[in-house]
Amino acid sequence: MTFPQGETDASPLASGRAPGKIILFGEHAVVYGRPAIAAPVFRLQAEAVVYPDPEGVCRVEALDIGQQVMVATAGEDDPFARLVRLVCTALDRPLPPWRMVIRSEIPVASGLGSGAAVATAMARALLAAFGVEWSAAAVSALVYEVEKLHHGTPSGIDNTVIAYGRPVWFVRGQPPMPFAVGAALDLLIGDTGIASPTRLAVADVRRGWEADPSRFEALFDRIAAIVHEARTALAEGDRPRLGALMDANQEALAALGVSSPELERLCAAARAAGAWGAKLSGGGRGGNMIALVDPDRREPVTAALLAAGAHRVVHTTLTPTAQ
Repeated sequence: MTFPQGETDASPLASGRAPGKIILFGEHAVVYGRPAIAAPVFRLQAEAVVYPDPEGVCRVEALDIGQQVMVATAGEDDPFARLVRLVCTALDRPLPPWRMVIRSEIPVASGLGSGAAVATAMARALLAAFGVEWSAAAVSALVYEVEKLHHGTPSGIDNTVIAYGRPVWFVRGQPPMPFAVGAALDLLIGDTGIASPTRLAVADVRRGWEADPSRFEALFDRIAAIVHEARTALAEGDRPRLGALMDANQEALAALGVSSPELERLCAAARAAGAWGAKLSGGGRGGNMIALVDPDRREPVTAALLAAGAHRVVHTTLTPTAQ
């Protein structure tokens, strides 16, 4: 993958990349202590490149959204500035006279981990420019602090799966457990084209839980049971069982109030075209859905998703070997 870069005569000092992510099972319930399973999407990447700044200041340029941030003067609620400051504080370094250029293929507010991927790419680029190596766990912990600006009360799953770069079993407050699937699994990601910030859906679920905790706890427990079954099915590469569990997870998410007519339409279209199962992935209310397909059904299901209104469809594969 080649990204166009901002105009500059300087040679880059360092760069960093990070993939997008999908949640396979367990979104929303994961905020309340239940397990979730997520995987990276290497077809979609964010990249950050560090250059010397011609004016000797520290700045971040997000080319995709036409935004430039002067780190020294940006507010505390700016995620780009916060990431740079966190890295410098952790390393006990002053703000460097560097210009960081960001490009991302990951759509914003779509459930694919755009914010965490950009922050992870930025952290990797800055650490490389400083000549420092950090573990995936350390990068994940730092990016989590930035995730709070995006999501309010994030579960931590986005920064974890993106920083580790492999499928993970995740329980909030516990060390993530990377694992391998038992067979190659083809997934199609259908984009509704509707931006839906995770923070808003998470806040609505919180309000529902506060108003009717017994009902929502029962739904969270139902989702947790699905996630546990899915872990076994993933290890065995059992496509029919995984598809049925995806459908069951989608029903529970709809009961939480985080689905939408667009998501339901795409899920139904995928199933009708031969997908084993389908569900929303991420915060919901828009964003993306995923469908599990056999290789020979990729094209028909892709066509069905596009016909049903998907703005684009991305194919990704979970492989038996570690990424």
